[in-house]
Amino acid sequence: QVQLVESGGGLVQPGGSLRLSCAASARSFSIYDMAWYRQTPGKQRELVAAITRGLSTDYADSVKGRFTISRDNAKNTVYLQMNSLKPEDTAVYYCNKINYPAFPWGQGTQVTVSS
Repeated sequence: QVQLVESGGGLVQPGGSLRLSCAASARSFSIYDMAWYRQTPGKQRELVAAITRGLSTDYADSVKGRFTISRDNAKNTVYLQMNSLKPEDTAVYYCNKINYPAFPWGQGTQVTVSS
């Protein structure tokens, strides 16, 4: 059973930065296309950033130029560097595969952007 453990969230002021990490217990982690998602109460989970096994990246328009996704296959970890944070970035952030079927979802990490 694959486990995903997200960490690195917290409370930050507008304009601040955070770096999220997602550690996966999956075998052959490097073959998976991975992504960061976020969810706020009452809304569907949305894809924020994606990185393929070939290291191609893509971003939601709302975070382009501010967020950077990366991965370290040796550590089975995906990262999300978030800069110039805005209050609308407040959400619980999760990582998972891009493609169906998803791994079991982790607990996520809360990011709160507020002054």
